Amino acid sequence: MRVIVFVLFCLVAVSGVAAPSTYRIDYQVAFEPAQKAARVSIAYKPGTARVSSLRFRMSEKRYSAIEGDGKIVREGDMLTWTPPRAGGRLHYRYAIDHRRGGGGYDARITPTFAIVRGDDLVPPVTVRATRGALSQARLRAVLPAGWSGFETAWHPLPEVTAFAVDNPDRDFDRPTGWVMAGDLGVRRDLIEVEAGGCIDCGHRTCGKGCVALSVAAPKGDAVRRNDILGIAHAVVPMMYDAFGPLPQKILIVSAGDPMWRGGLSGPRSLFLHSDRPLISENGSSTLIHEMVHVATRLRAVSGDDWIVEGIAEYYSMVLLNRAGLLSDARLARGIAWMRRHGKGVKRLHTDRSSGPRTARAVALLADLDGELRARTRGKRSLDDVVTALRERREVSLLDLRGISTALLAAPAKTLTTPLLD
Repeated sequence: MRVIVFVLFCLVAVSGVAAPSTYRIDYQVAFEPAQKAARVSIAYKPGTARVSSLRFRMSEKRYSAIEGDGKIVREGDMLTWTPPRAGGRLHYRYAIDHRRGGGGYDARITPTFAIVRGDDLVPPVTVRATRGALSQARLRAVLPAGWSGFETAWHPLPEVTAFAVDNPDRDFDRPTGWVMAGDLGVRRDLIEVEAGGCIDCGHRTCGKGCVALSVAAPKGDAVRRNDILGIAHAVVPMMYDAFGPLPQKILIVSAGDPMWRGGLSGPRSLFLHSDRPLISENGSSTLIHEMVHVATRLRAVSGDDWIVEGIAEYYSMVLLNRAGLLSDARLARGIAWMRRHGKGVKRLHTDRSSGPRTARAVALLADLDGELRARTRGKRSLDDVVTALRERREVSLLDLRGISTALLAAPAKTLTTPLLD
C-alpha cells in the first residue's frame, strides 16, 4: 500500500497539473411574449472556489424588475451583485424587442417565436472570484405553451431545452451568441472537415475535424434550410482549409420581415434574413460573409473596420469559388464589380465599413493576395495573413502590414497606397 501511495504521489508531482477550482452557474430564461420580454435567472453555487461579486452592465431601458439574494447595488447602467456566501439567485426582466438603427428588428419576440442574442440576455459582467477559478455553467429555457424548440450555439445536455455553456477563452462562461425559441423548424447536419473527424453523437461534435450545423426558423417561414445546409457542406471544408480550426457548432437563425434585412454574426452563430439571396448577382454571399465572421472572429481597432469587412466580403466569393459553386470567370467578374463599385473611395479608414468602402477593400485584398502569390511563387497567400490575424483579439493596419512583410521578407507594395493614409 505504501508503494502504491508513493507511486501515485510521484505521478501527481511529475504531472504538476492540479484540477482547477470551480463554482457553478445556472442560467434560466423564461420567455414572456405578452410582456415582450424574457425573465432571466442566474443561480450561483460555490464549489472548490467562490465568487465574491458580479458587476453587470445593464441599461435601465432594457433591464428591470431586478431582485435576488444577497446585496444588489444599481448605479446608472451598472449593477453589482454580491451573492450570499452559500450561493444565491439574481432575477431580472429583459425587454427583447429592438430595432437596428430605426430599421428592422435585430431582436424580437412574438406569440410564436423569439430571436435574441445571448450576449444581451446575460450582459457583459466583471467577476471577482477565487484566483484562477473557472465556472461550470449551463443554460435552460422555460417555454410558453405551444413553443417546442430552443436553439443555441452550445451543445445540448440530456435535459430538455438545456445546454452546456463552455467558453475555453473565458474563466466565466456567459451564453453568448444567437438564441432562438418558439414553434420552430430546424434542420441539423454534421459537416466533416477532416477525414474521419465526424462522429454522429446526436449532433454533438466528437472531434476537432467536424462541425455541427443547425438552421432554425419559425415554422411556415420561407427559409431555405436545406439550401443553406447544402452550401455549407461545400464551403465549410474550404473555410477550414483557409483559416484552420472552426467552432465545433454553428447555429444559423432566420426569419422574414420585419426582421433586419441582412446578416448579423455572433459567437458561433449568425442571423440571416430569410429573403436574402444565398448567392447574389455580383457573386458575393451574405451567408458566407457572416460565416467568415463567425470563423475568424476578427475585430478591428478604431478606424480599421475595412479590414474585417473586406476579408469577409472577399472570402464570401473566394470560398464559393473554391467549393465549385462559383466559376473562375464569375469570381473575376465579381472582383471587377467590386473595383467599379468602390472606385470613388479615396480613403479606407473608418469605424464602420459598408457599401463602396468595403468593395474597395475587397479589391485591395485581392491585389494583396495576388502579390503574395506572385512574390512567393505560390507558397503564400491571403489565407496565411488571415490565419495570423486570427491569433490577435483585435486587428489593425499595422498588423496587416507587419504580417505581410514577414511573409514577403519585405513590405507589400499593395499596402503602400494613399488609400491607407
